[in-house]
Amino acid sequence: MKVADTLTGRRVAFLVAHEGAEQIELTEPWKAVEEAGGRPELISTRSGTIQAFNHLDKGDTFTVDKVVGEASADDYDGLVLPGGVANPDILRTDPNAVSFVRDFFTKGKPVAAICHAPWTLIEADVVRGRRLTSWPSLQTDLRNAGAEWVDEEVVVDNGLVSSRKPDDLPAFCSKMVEEIAEGVHSKQAAGV
Repeated sequence: MKVADTLTGRRVAFLVAHEGAEQIELTEPWKAVEEAGGRPELISTRSGTIQAFNHLDKGDTFTVDKVVGEASADDYDGLVLPGGVANPDILRTDPNAVSFVRDFFTKGKPVAAICHAPWTLIEADVVRGRRLTSWPSLQTDLRNAGAEWVDEEVVVDNGLVSSRKPDDLPAFCSKMVEEIAEGVHSKQAAGV
């Protein structure tokens, strides 16, 4: 199977807050999904557009496909959580966003989280007993939530893909596509 065909017919949700997502952590995985034949959709806490950031500077805006309160994990084959500091901080205070994330785990569907995105995973209570990585400042939060934090470019744990930072995007995107292509991971739902 060619990489271009691996996600044909698959829908992938990209969940971001209305502002604060790290732009390259949204656009590079989005491009990887498209190049693999998948259909990415932007899910957010508000309708209209989201404001992405390049670190602390405003980046581009992107059109929202669906508001998270109207989205269902049943409609998607995988979930991508871009980072940025403000983005997951906003998401973890939104009950609809937290529930949407948790549903992917209970259904055993692949989830990919980069940089600060694991904050939302902590709020969804899905990291206990899992091995993952993140931006280094989250390691204490992840350990306190019961995860095994490691400092590696990309970590895969039964359908959960995690990476630390934008420099890790090539490895992150490759593993994200691979895990979504594999489909449901029965062990993903364990312990949720």
